[in-house]
Formats: sequence, structure tokens, C-alpha cells
Amino acid sequence: MAKAEISWKGKNELGVKREVYAQHVGNRWVFYDREKRFDEWQPLESPPLDDWLELLDAIERRIARRLLRPEEATRVRKHIQETFPDANLA
Repeated sequence: MAKAEISWKGKNELGVKREVYAQHVGNRWVFYDREKRFDEWQPLESPPLDDWLELLDAIERRIARRLLRPEEATRVRKHIQETFPDANLA
């Protein structure tokens, strides 16, 4: 069974460092973020496109290592296209 959480670090729109993790629950992904190590994880109701692209990249890397099924990348790519119709997923 693959790990159901994927995390990464980045910056928000204001340039403040933050940590993000996405948890696979059923057939959807739930996002959480925090600014500092000891802050509480806050759920993200509508994650930005950048977070979805980071998740997709991580999923594709895990598929290459046979840790996730290839259908998961297709499902996430479809969700990104539905949520962000202007997104270019080349």
C-alpha cells in the first residue's frame, strides 16, 4: 500500500514560506498548509493551481517508482482541467 500523503515546501502569493501536504482520502485529495514547523495544519478549501501542479508532479514520480497506480495521475489531471480550465497541462 502506498503512502497516502504527499508533502512539499514553497511560498504563498505574498512570498511567505509555507509547508503543504495533500492527503489521499477515498477518491479525492485534501490539502493542508502551515507557515512554521510548530503551527497547526490548516485545511485548504480551494487549493491554488500551483499546489495541484506540485501534487501532479509528485504523483507522476511515484507512479514511475510503482508506488501509485497510473490512473491516479489521470484522475488528478482531469480534476485540474475541470477546476482550472485555462491551465496548460502539456
